[in-house]
Amino acid sequence: MYIKKILWAIAIIGLIAFGAIAYYFYNVMFSPNTKFEENIKYIFVSQDDTYTDVRERLIPLLADIDGFDALAKQKKYISNVKSGKYQIKKGMNNNEIINSIRSNSIPVKLSFNNQNSLEALAGRIAIQIEPDSLSLLKAMNNPVFLEKAGLKEETVLGMYLPNSYQVFWDISADDLVNKMQKEYNKFWNADREAKAKALNFSRDEVMALASIVYEESKQKTEQPRVAGVYINRLKIGMPLQADPTLKFAAYKLPKYKNTVIRRVLNVHKEIDSPYNTYKYAGLPPGLVTMPDLSAIDAVLNYEKHNYLYFAADPKKIGYHRFAKSLSQHNNNARAYHKYLDKQGIRK
Repeated sequence: MYIKKILWAIAIIGLIAFGAIAYYFYNVMFSPNTKFEENIKYIFVSQDDTYTDVRERLIPLLADIDGFDALAKQKKYISNVKSGKYQIKKGMNNNEIINSIRSNSIPVKLSFNNQNSLEALAGRIAIQIEPDSLSLLKAMNNPVFLEKAGLKEETVLGMYLPNSYQVFWDISADDLVNKMQKEYNKFWNADREAKAKALNFSRDEVMALASIVYEESKQKTEQPRVAGVYINRLKIGMPLQADPTLKFAAYKLPKYKNTVIRRVLNVHKEIDSPYNTYKYAGLPPGLVTMPDLSAIDAVLNYEKHNYLYFAADPKKIGYHRFAKSLSQHNNNARAYHKYLDKQGIRK
């Protein structure tokens, strides 16, 4: 009888202990464990991060980090950290948090506008995803990739279309470059390819001219007319005489580094460069900047007219006056030069 009581006592104590342990683990797993007021918080986990790194980012967000540690160990998250961008919602319990940061990486919106070089583009992208600018630049300039894609140093910038894209934050530099190539190929649908063929232009030639058009005019309604002027010049073998190409050539020289050319002068027209479209007929060997999508489509859908010249309109800044004859153009150019003189812009 005495032994029976002891056994009963041990059983009851065991049940109480088991119940306490079960209650503790239930609370650890299923009780809310956030302490922030916002609806959602995000954490970023790099590919080189360990659990210690993740834990440091979670400390300001969780009410009980020790309880989280216990469950993370039990669920083997400590030895299985996954990189990515993760969201933690207000009121989440430890079980939900671990499930979220282990398998629910969410995409980020990667956006970039018109950049004038791969270096600038890599810098712009690097602040939005995990790879740094050096690794991005290395992937962008990878000779194997360029050869496979049929691109050159002078034309590769055109592959990156200014837009917004969904990517995972921890995407590798190589995977990002491959994604950009797929997006570029998708942009070149059958309709655009047919229009380029009708112009007898390759993709690279369309992009080169589009970059000039974009530098000349940011006005979407005017870009097809500007494109039409350059296509008219190409058709009759007239040099493009595009000021943006002169500026591009000048900026490659040490003399003009870290300067801003606001007025193209005769000295710039003497620069010996394949980008000097005053000296050399035809399109330049590559882009002078990253064109907007509107400028690309402006080339493919250029306005058919008889204009051969245009000059900036001093009475409507950002727009241009178009001319069919050189004498008419010279009058327009003189009006703009007077405006520049009045503004004190000499170079």
